[in-house]
Amino acid sequence: MVPPDITSWLEVLGEPLVLMIAGVSVGIMFGIAAQQSQFCLRSASIAFWRGRFDVTLSVWLLTFFTALFGVQLLVASGTLETGAVRQLTTPGTLSGAVIGGLMFGAGMILARGCASRLLVLSATGNLRALVTGLVLTIVAQAALRGVLSPARIEASSWWLIDADARGVLLAIPIWASITLALMGLGIAIAMAAWCRLSPYRSAMACCVGLAVVAGWGVTAWIGRYAFDIVSVKSISFTGPSADTLMALVQTPTLPLTFDTGLVPGVFAGAMIAAVCSRQFKLQEFDGDISLVRYLTGAVLMGFGGMLAGGCAVGAGVTGGSVLAATAWVSLLAMWLAAGVTDAILDRPSASPVSEHETSAAAPVR
Repeated sequence: MVPPDITSWLEVLGEPLVLMIAGVSVGIMFGIAAQQSQFCLRSASIAFWRGRFDVTLSVWLLTFFTALFGVQLLVASGTLETGAVRQLTTPGTLSGAVIGGLMFGAGMILARGCASRLLVLSATGNLRALVTGLVLTIVAQAALRGVLSPARIEASSWWLIDADARGVLLAIPIWASITLALMGLGIAIAMAAWCRLSPYRSAMACCVGLAVVAGWGVTAWIGRYAFDIVSVKSISFTGPSADTLMALVQTPTLPLTFDTGLVPGVFAGAMIAAVCSRQFKLQEFDGDISLVRYLTGAVLMGFGGMLAGGCAVGAGVTGGSVLAATAWVSLLAMWLAAGVTDAILDRPSASPVSEHETSAAAPVR
């Protein structure tokens, strides 16, 4: 039985506003935790391929396995029904997952940060990240509904799979997926201790994963008791950022959806965290930074993210946590492309921590 005061929220506020409030709340949680933990797939992948099992890799593993463990618990409890998850009930594209994942992985090395990291860094005053993120968003919109959409549709059609194939990992017994996730989380915790990752930063990394869990849980809850059909989803950035930007420039009022609440929420949460920890600082491009490299990376991520069905978080963590096969393929492609691109373009002796991260790093506590 749902408490009367909760059901009254849907009746009084309306489902769209409740969804937007949920998006803002989940976004603030993600933004604070991501800024303080320095969560970044780009840094984690570089550390992995260079054989440096350091704090950046530990942070990513803590986030991923926390999300996987938490979401599988939601499935086991019946809170999240896999039949309501679009990534598991609709046809998918393996060609899109592979090609898009490769493009995104290469792009995040060039841009020195994935889509979520750029959004978080933008809120800390990093104007380089802001410009790169805006270009990424515009390209994503062009790939979704604009001039680049025919190319995206064509590439997606090369290797289609049905919903059964996309949800093939659901054949794994729920107890087994929970056990595997718990084992992975245990390894991540052990690695964090070995790397001397601070308890505070470890907790923040887990909170990033919990924000993904919260997104799935709250949209599933709203969908269960709403009168209209509600899309059950969680955190992603390429599509939602594109929709939010277009809504801001094309409509007088912002549509009330989970996605349009999520992006401003992440930005606000990251800014709050940066200001409170005295890490907010305006930063611009300088002579040592290649604008061409950043913008090329943004274009690759914008198109690749829409082709792959999500960014490093949307496909890699959010989609991976519900065991969507295409999400796991995309994530693998991102890791592979990141390793190859780093090996070709950047000196092996360079630090895996980007200048973005050193400019807005959270204190080790």
